[in-house]
Amino acid sequence: MRLTFLGTGTSFGVPVVGCDCDTCTSPDPRDRRTRHAALLELPGGLLLVDTPPELRLQLVRAQVERIDGVWLTHPHADHLHGFDDVRIFTTRHRMVLPVWLAEEFEGDVRARFSYIFDDRIVPPAGTTKPRVELHPFAPDAPVEILGAPIVPLRLPHGPMQVYGFRVGGLGYVTDAKSLPPEVLTALEGVHTLVLNALWWGKPHPTHFNVEEAIAAAEMVGAERTWLVHMTHRLRHAELERDLPDSIRPAWDGLTLDLPELDG
Repeated sequence: MRLTFLGTGTSFGVPVVGCDCDTCTSPDPRDRRTRHAALLELPGGLLLVDTPPELRLQLVRAQVERIDGVWLTHPHADHLHGFDDVRIFTTRHRMVLPVWLAEEFEGDVRARFSYIFDDRIVPPAGTTKPRVELHPFAPDAPVEILGAPIVPLRLPHGPMQVYGFRVGGLGYVTDAKSLPPEVLTALEGVHTLVLNALWWGKPHPTHFNVEEAIAAAEMVGAERTWLVHMTHRLRHAELERDLPDSIRPAWDGLTLDLPELDG
């Protein structure tokens, strides 16, 4: 498997509009964080995780020519509102793109992008709209996606839930505030863990801060944990220096080669 981090920032991104802090003005390219997305190479193709507002720019930067499916963690704007950008793939490859999301989110996604799902809305000749098919999943059963069994991880995110996943030895968690016991059980034995972490210090009501992410990573015990969903309060080089050796900050464009699914 191969995992590429397309975006490792929060809803404001980094640099933040109008901010001149040390991170937002940093010359280190690892301090430039677009909103959350990732690519996961599975046996049957490329799975895109989330569709943030910068998706087109992320895909151009990563030189992505095709995706074969989408996993939506939840329908907050910074994770969803680049959804129309999958249109290039459905048009160029004349395909219907499968999109997996929790069944509780289906109505929200259909409402926000009604023009996509309403068959009465037909694009004028010479124009297109995305061709996607939603595949709602239940939270308590594995889902077969692109040749791999993926286990949904239901995670608390304030008043709503988000859905990370486990596939093979990879555990992927974003926008979580805690790891419930059933999630810890599902993550037993992972070698690579992805966790969200906003900042050091003051707790946030819906996200891990760095201290909470470290504690969660220690409970899971993966060989390597990568932090994502980071704000401009974190400078990459400083965070890398201050974290335990087994925990590293990810950055936009980082690619990890992971063991195959039997690992």
